[in-house]
Amino acid sequence: MDEHKVYQDLPEEERHFRENFADIMSLEIFNQSRTWMQEYNKLMSYYRCAMMEVETKLNVLNEEYSLRYDRNPINDIKSRLKKMPSIKEKLERRGHPFTIESVEENLNDVAGVRVICNFQEDVYTLVNALLKQDDIILLEKKDYIKHPKPNGYRSMHLIISVPIFLAKEKRRMKVELQLRTIAMDFWATLEHQLNYKKDFELTDEMRNELYLCAEFSAQLDERMDRLRSMIPETHIV
Repeated sequence: MDEHKVYQDLPEEERHFRENFADIMSLEIFNQSRTWMQEYNKLMSYYRCAMMEVETKLNVLNEEYSLRYDRNPINDIKSRLKKMPSIKEKLERRGHPFTIESVEENLNDVAGVRVICNFQEDVYTLVNALLKQDDIILLEKKDYIKHPKPNGYRSMHLIISVPIFLAKEKRRMKVELQLRTIAMDFWATLEHQLNYKKDFELTDEMRNELYLCAEFSAQLDERMDRLRSMIPETHIV
């Protein structure tokens, strides 16, 4: 029987796994581990629910800010779920087994939400408002805006624990939250593309140029923040 025709009758996640990730585990092991795959899919669905919870909280804050001040701090929200090969590679690189329990215990970035803000001040406004919510637990905070990475990268990174409410239980899931301005996101996106070109390594001169671009980007954010502060906020009761 044609193996690919058999795959067409499988659920999308299983079909994707069989067709593309044969190097993770053999077909024989996979057939013996259907329960494992079901548990993995369930865990991934929990992470998707956690991302939806975080996005909802952010959208509510954005709407409230719009009502109070007649402007929105959020320009865009993006989310992503880490793929299985990346999960496996990261666990093994850190010396952890590739198990359901290990994924949840040892990785903080399986679920990721990125928030693109209009102004640098908006990043801190959203972070403060979100962390005041009594069901959010802050696990880790790295402020790469006040303390940029050596290459010039700027962003606010949070690892938070958020509850998801299922039919018969409540679970806490970890979500990596990144908040940055439009300028920071523009630089980070292009820097990533340049740095991950296959068969090419940036020269010191190019890295220095990238760092200078990051500095110009930061100066742009500061100037835009100053311009925004010159405009009186409209408080709407």
